[in-house]
Amino acid sequence: MTLSDFDLWCRSFLQIDELRTIDDSLNGVQVGRLKKPLTKVAFAVDACAASIRRAAEAGAELLFVHHGMFWGSPARIEGPLLERIRSLLDADMGLYACHLPLDMHPEFGNNAQLANLLRLEDRKPFGVYHGVSIGVSGRLKQPRTAEELVAAILPDNSPPRTLIAAGPERINTLAIVSGGAPFEALQALGKGIDAFITGEPSHSIYHQVVEGGLTFIAAGHYATETWGLRAVEAKLKAETGLQTLFIDLPTGL
Repeated sequence: MTLSDFDLWCRSFLQIDELRTIDDSLNGVQVGRLKKPLTKVAFAVDACAASIRRAAEAGAELLFVHHGMFWGSPARIEGPLLERIRSLLDADMGLYACHLPLDMHPEFGNNAQLANLLRLEDRKPFGVYHGVSIGVSGRLKQPRTAEELVAAILPDNSPPRTLIAAGPERINTLAIVSGGAPFEALQALGKGIDAFITGEPSHSIYHQVVEGGLTFIAAGHYATETWGLRAVEAKLKAETGLQTLFIDLPTGL
């Protein structure tokens, strides 16, 4: 498989082209030689110096990330960005980014994988962003407390960024939008949803959430966005036989 083949494989199930008008991320190949043969692909949440270094040290020819290096507008190639690109070129390693297409995929996306983890049933699209639903809502197979939901999402027992337990003690229904989506909590109000899960909090939604009786869980941007990457990694390994590795670099945010 070449980098070009990998790109076609990703586009066969991820909506990379379809979401280009609403996603600031430059999804797809960001750096690399399209004819480069691949034997090992590394996966990481962020295209940072540490993930690039560890992927290169592991002998990967490609680093697949959720958060790439190019967002929306032209960027000067200087400072940390220059050094990241220099490291990729020195290692002859490609960089592939997949942002919203990975969040919203109904099977391999961050939100779908979190829904699987929490055993969410009767699923429906949720969280409209520029006219597209990027999250999921549904009913838990068994009612759970907010603390039990947090423990499932954060199995290392790390604390959530924010927990506002304003909903019922036993949660039956919830909605999920991974990453930085605190304002999507407002879409859950008035819909009979007991709890909303995302990555980051915002002061601006606090009083509406409390007064609306909605439990709000900000489990961490990083912590809610490893799940889709791991699912795509497993799919790639199973379907192509390529070697893979996941580079875990939690930020605590």
